[in-house]
Amino acid sequence: MSAIYISGNPVQHQRTKHTELDIHFFHDQVQRGCIRVLHVPSHYQIVNIFTKGLLCILLNDFRTNLSLRPPPASTAGV
Repeated sequence: MSAIYISGNPVQHQRTKHTELDIHFFHDQVQRGCIRVLHVPSHYQIVNIFTKGLLCILLNDFRTNLSLRPPPASTAGV
């Protein structure tokens, strides 16, 4: 959500610590109407399988989408 806000609000660029040229490029493109920055709910962000602890249902869904098999042995309660 913060990326969407920053892309549409030039004042917020001053508050980001590591603003690079690509942020300004995207901001200009958003202002021109060439691109739209949309929110993607977490249940559609498959990359979360690598970066976050997930609910079992999301983990299993993402694992299926990535064609990953469950581990051969249970690791719960070890």
